[in-house]
Amino acid sequence: MHIQNLTAPRLRFSPWSAGALVIAVLVVTPLASVLWIALTPRDNIWPHLLATTLPRYLGNSLILMASVAVMVAVTGTVTAWLVTMYRFPGRRWLEWLLLLPLAIPAYIGAYAITDLLEYAGPVQSGLRTLFGWADARAYWFPEVRSRETASVVLAAALYPYVYLLARAAFLEQSVSAFDVARTLGAGPWRRFLRVGLPLARPAIAVGTAIAMMETVSDFGVVQYFAVQTLTTGIFTTWLEAGNAGGAAQIALVVMAIVLGLVALEKNSRRRSRFYQMSRQQRPTERITLTGWRAWMASFLCALPVAIGFVLPAGVITVLAVRNTAEWSDPRLLQTLWNTLFVSGVAAAVTVTAALFLVYGVRLSGRLLPRALLPVTTLGYAAPGAVLGLGLLLPMAWADHRIADAIEAVFGVDPGLLMTGTTFAIIVAYVVRFFAIAQGAADSAFGRVSPNLPLAARSLGRSAGGTLRRIHLPLISGSIGTALLLVFVDAVKELPATLLLRPFNFDTLATRVYDQASLERISAAAPPALMVILVGLTAVLILARSLK
Repeated sequence: MHIQNLTAPRLRFSPWSAGALVIAVLVVTPLASVLWIALTPRDNIWPHLLATTLPRYLGNSLILMASVAVMVAVTGTVTAWLVTMYRFPGRRWLEWLLLLPLAIPAYIGAYAITDLLEYAGPVQSGLRTLFGWADARAYWFPEVRSRETASVVLAAALYPYVYLLARAAFLEQSVSAFDVARTLGAGPWRRFLRVGLPLARPAIAVGTAIAMMETVSDFGVVQYFAVQTLTTGIFTTWLEAGNAGGAAQIALVVMAIVLGLVALEKNSRRRSRFYQMSRQQRPTERITLTGWRAWMASFLCALPVAIGFVLPAGVITVLAVRNTAEWSDPRLLQTLWNTLFVSGVAAAVTVTAALFLVYGVRLSGRLLPRALLPVTTLGYAAPGAVLGLGLLLPMAWADHRIADAIEAVFGVDPGLLMTGTTFAIIVAYVVRFFAIAQGAADSAFGRVSPNLPLAARSLGRSAGGTLRRIHLPLISGSIGTALLLVFVDAVKELPATLLLRPFNFDTLATRVYDQASLERISAAAPPALMVILVGLTAVLILARSLK
C-alpha cells in the first residue's frame, strides 16, 4: 500500500519567480554577450590594440574621469554646503537652479560651447573686431575642441549628481555637532572640514562615482571634441575596422572600470557608519552672510548654473529661433514622433516590469527572486555603447534564424524583426534604465503598510487584485515619477540609439548628433531645444518633489 508523504515539499510554478528570472536574463544577456564575443573573437587584435591605440584610449578616459571627478566633487559639495548652511542674495532661487544642468545632455552643451567659442563664433569674432586683430595668429585663444574643454563640459552637466546627494547629507546632519564645534572655537572653514565634510563623504563619493561612470560612457562630447576614449574606440574598432571582437574587448575594459567604481563606492559606504544622536532633529540654522562674502557665495553658486545651463540653453534657443526653416521640416515632426514613441513604450515596459518584479519578490519571499533582484540593476552601470554591442550581435543572429525559419515554412521573407525595427532600441532602453524604475518601485512598496494588502487578501482579493486595488492607488505618484525619469533618460540616450536604430530612423538625440557632426549647429538647434524642454520638465518635477 502506497502512502503519500504529505510533509514533502511540493514544487509549484510561481509566475513571480519565473518573471524575475526572465527579467534578470534580459538584463544580463547583453553583458554576457559582450563577454562571449570578447573571449571568442574571429580575429584576435588584442595584441595590436595593446601596442597601438588602447593605451591612448585608456589614458584619455582616465584623465577625463579624474578631471571630472575633481570638478564635480568640489562644485557639488561647495554649492550644497553654501545653500544649506548660509543665507545670501538669491539663495532660495539658486537652491533649485543648481539642478537645471540635469536638463541638458552633455553633448548638447558641447555643441553650444563650440558654436559660441570657436574661431567663427561670436566671442572670437567680437574680440577681433574690438582689438583689430586680423586673424588667429594675432592673438591667443584656448583650443575649444580639446580634452580640457570636454572635461569642463562634462563636469558642468554632471555636478548636480554630487550636489543633490551632498545637499541631502548636509540637511540630515545633526545640528548639535556643529554647535559643539562652534563652542570649541571652530570657525566656518574648520566646521566644514572637520564636521560637515567627513559626515557627507559617503554621499559625495556616490555622486562622484556616478559622474565618473557617466564620463567613461560618454560618446557625444568626446567624439565631437575629437578626444579618443574607450567609448569612441568601441565605435571605431567595430564600425570602421569591422572587428566586433576587438570592440568587445575594449568594452570589457569599460565594464571593468565601471564595476570597479561601483565596488569602490559600495566599499566606501560599508566602511562608513554615522548615526543620529537624538530622535528630535532640529532644522539647520543658516548663518546670514554680509558684504563681499554674501556676494561671493552668490557668485560661486550662480557660476555652475551659468556654465551648465544658461549658456548652452541660451545659445541653442537663439539658434533655434533663428532657424525657422528647420521647424517646418516634416522630418523634424517625424523625429519627434519617433522619440515619443520609443521612449514612451520603453518607459511603460520598464516600469511595468519593475512593478511585476518588485511585487513578485515581496509576495513570493523565495530565495531565487531575491537573489536575482540586484542583478537587474547592472544594466544602468553598462554604458550605452556596451549595451548596443551586446544586444545587436545576438539579436542579428536570432533575426536571421527566425527569418530563415519563417521563409522555409511559409515561403515569405519577413525581414529583420528585431534589429530591423524599433524593438532593439526599446529593449536597450529597458535594460539601461531598469534600475531607475526598480528603485522607485521598491521604495514605493516599502512605504505601504503591510496591514492593507493583508486585509485585502483576507477578504478574498487575489494577488493581482490587491496590486490593482490597494498598491497602485497608493504608489501612483512614485510610479509617475519613475515613468517620467525613464522617459527623459531614453529621450537623451545617444550611443545605444546610434548603434541599434534601424535604417532611416532618427530620434531627437540622433538628429542632433547627425546635424552637429556635419557642423550644422543651427540645424541641430531645434531638436536640441526639444530635448532640453523634455529634460527641463523632469528637473522641475524633481525640484518640486524635493521641497
